[in-house]
Amino acid sequence: MEQTLSIVKPDGVSRNLIGEVISRFERQGLRIAALKMIRMTKDEARGFYIVHKDRPFYESLTDFMSEGPVVVMVVEGENAVARVRELMGATDPSEAAPGTIRADFASDIERNIVHGSDSAESAEYEIGYFFSSLERVNSTA
Repeated sequence: MEQTLSIVKPDGVSRNLIGEVISRFERQGLRIAALKMIRMTKDEARGFYIVHKDRPFYESLTDFMSEGPVVVMVVEGENAVARVRELMGATDPSEAAPGTIRADFASDIERNIVHGSDSAESAEYEIGYFFSSLERVNSTA
């Protein structure tokens, strides 16, 4: 079983899309192994997105991610990283496939409802950023 991190971003939380995002994952056979709502400080958002620190969108992204609560979750299943990314759709909602979360709900490239780890290595770091081992439930199925 592979695990990945997904975040319902502030725009998704404010629009009451938490259940919709989780339902889409679960309907595809993925399982939620950990879940919590938090509100990141600007410094916490900067730490999480440190890989983008030299990108022009870094400040606006970290401002956005610290403007309201988010829901962080560990999603588990076969090929979870790739499957979650497929369900989310392209980062730019105008390029996202019909029926994906971003195509259905996102307003723009930054306010795009969800985050998902882009690799197994990123997932390991990102999960550890938000969850201790005691907060995660590993499937035995």
